[in-house]
Amino acid sequence: MKLLLLLLSGMIFCSAILPNQDDTLEKSMARGKTIYTENCINCHMAKGEGVVETFPPLAKSDYLLKTPAKAIQAIKFGLQGPIRVNGATYDNAMPEPGLDEQEVADVMNYILNSWGNSSDKKLITALQVGDVKANQ
Repeated sequence: MKLLLLLLSGMIFCSAILPNQDDTLEKSMARGKTIYTENCINCHMAKGEGVVETFPPLAKSDYLLKTPAKAIQAIKFGLQGPIRVNGATYDNAMPEPGLDEQEVADVMNYILNSWGNSSDKKLITALQVGDVKANQ
C-alpha cells in the first residue's frame, strides 16, 4: 500500500513539474505569434495568405508542410530566388530577420499550426533549427 501511494505521489509530482509536449508547443506558438506579428505579418499578412504573385502564402502551404527544413532555412537565413508554393512560383527576396534558433523554432511552430496548417503537434525545437545549414 505504501509503495502504491509513493508511486502515485511520484506520478503526480512528475506531471506537475515536467512539461508535456502539448503545453510546450502551445507556449512556443504563443511566442511565435508575437515574433510573426513583429517580423512577418507585413508580407505574409495577418492570416498567412501572402500577396498574390509577390509573397507566398503560409496558410495551407505545401512548401511549409512538405519541406519544413527549407522553411526553417528561409526564416533563419533569408531567401533569394524562385520557390514554388501551392503550384505558383514566387521570386522575391526575403531578408534574414536576425532571429535566434529558439525564435525561429517558435515562429515555425506558430505557422505550422495556424491557418489550416497542421504539424500533427510535432514540435520544432531550437536544436532542430541549429542543425539547418545555410546551403542545404
